[in-house]
Amino acid sequence: MEQLSDKRRIIRMEEIDSTNRYLKQLVREERPDEGSLVIADYQTGGRGQMGSNWYSARGDNLLFSLLLYPHHLPANESFFLSRIASLALKNMLDSFTDDIRIKWPNDIYWKDKKIAGILIENDIQGKEIDNTVIGIGLNVNQQIFPHDLPNPVSMRQITGTLHDREHLLNLFLHEFFLLYRDLQDDLRTVIEDEYMLDLYRVNDYYWFEDQEGRFKAKIEGVLPSGHLVLRTLESNEVRKYAFKEVSFAD
Repeated sequence: MEQLSDKRRIIRMEEIDSTNRYLKQLVREERPDEGSLVIADYQTGGRGQMGSNWYSARGDNLLFSLLLYPHHLPANESFFLSRIASLALKNMLDSFTDDIRIKWPNDIYWKDKKIAGILIENDIQGKEIDNTVIGIGLNVNQQIFPHDLPNPVSMRQITGTLHDREHLLNLFLHEFFLLYRDLQDDLRTVIEDEYMLDLYRVNDYYWFEDQEGRFKAKIEGVLPSGHLVLRTLESNEVRKYAFKEVSFAD
């Protein structure tokens, strides 16, 4: 993390509607240095991918947004930022438990339960990324979740112990900026290979569902654009899907 400016902003708040929204507004007003952070104990309007909600109990979990200026990365390769954010979370959690996987595109799973989510918002100028805000929600010490959440889990539920959120944040930032440096050094194949190795339900056929119905398929790859490539079992057909166009089926 030695490349980060000493002038980067670190803003801590007890309550906010959304750390991503706050940081994006700060970029418009002040343009703080890369590596600036907004950290909250509670979000009233936490968001996930494609407009979904992110629920977190007050003071139990790690909720923050990180600012980048990835001018070295073309806009059509922005999914690399999703790869390294999910890999950084996965690598950090590997220090505490086994069975951590990345569910495409960037949810973090322990076995078949979701422990973390990532929301990445890019400000695109022409063919370049002007700035990126990466929002992270990690279930840390929460033990009771709403019944309508399908499959949540927390670090405390897995390990049986309380965890220091500040320590976890520092571990994540260490892992993230190691990978970010690899990306700056154009080690993209290494990042792609590691992401594929860590994917949830990779290397076998599983049930998926799209607008046409259920089908069994195997993950063939993930394109630089972030599209998921599947090969169907029945017809050996290769299909390509954007976010929310296909889902894992039980």
